[in-house]
Amino acid sequence: MGNHPIGVFDSGVGGLSLLRELRSLLPYENFIYISDNAFTPYGALTPKNIRERSQTLTHWLCEQSCKLIVVACNTATTNAIELLRETNSIPFVGIEPAIKPAALQTKTGVVGVLATKGTLSSGLFHKTSSAFGLGVRILEKEGKDLVKMIESGMLQSEEMEQLLQSYTQPMIEEGADHLVLGCTHYPFLTPILTRILPQHIKIVDCNGAVAKQVERVLNNKELGCESQHFGNTTYFCTGGSQTMLQFVSPNDVIELSIQ
Repeated sequence: MGNHPIGVFDSGVGGLSLLRELRSLLPYENFIYISDNAFTPYGALTPKNIRERSQTLTHWLCEQSCKLIVVACNTATTNAIELLRETNSIPFVGIEPAIKPAALQTKTGVVGVLATKGTLSSGLFHKTSSAFGLGVRILEKEGKDLVKMIESGMLQSEEMEQLLQSYTQPMIEEGADHLVLGCTHYPFLTPILTRILPQHIKIVDCNGAVAKQVERVLNNKELGCESQHFGNTTYFCTGGSQTMLQFVSPNDVIELSIQ
């Protein structure tokens, strides 16, 4: 099973920011990436629909002989990963907002979290916030429309910058010194955030930690790739491929119909 691929799915292109970390840390592994952009954003779906969609994509990835699946979406992780683990025999690695390192490192005792509605309202998010946010003020803000704008090619727009300023300004005024990016789409916003935020605010995402967790699981379960050749990545999208083409060569994207 060592040379079988690792499956990665997200509601759109957000998981590509995590995939970049995975490919850097695990260069010999093969990956299958699904951008489920026909159903983006997951934050707008009901928890039941998110679970059903996650099950459908997992089933397809299992049919492709994936040895491990990365749920590269905060909303899908918080709403569906427990069910996926209960109903499938392969290991899963999910995404959690990096509240722990931010809470441990804050000097002001105030941490901002920018995330989707589906993540902020989930039980797992509140469990994590309670566990690591003791004595720390956690300022939650829904990143309304951010995913939709990234998916529609508005990443570099003036509207995007204005929206981010409106979301982060209250956090600055409240004394936050860390900003946790609670959605895999949001690391694509880091260059803009770096420009508009005061220098003392540290931007935190979980991609590096998640990639290391995937490596740990592969090692613990002896699933690591035995090849010494660089691995391949196959990209699929369930809606139009236009958004993917901002990040991936046109020849590499396959449109996929999974209902």
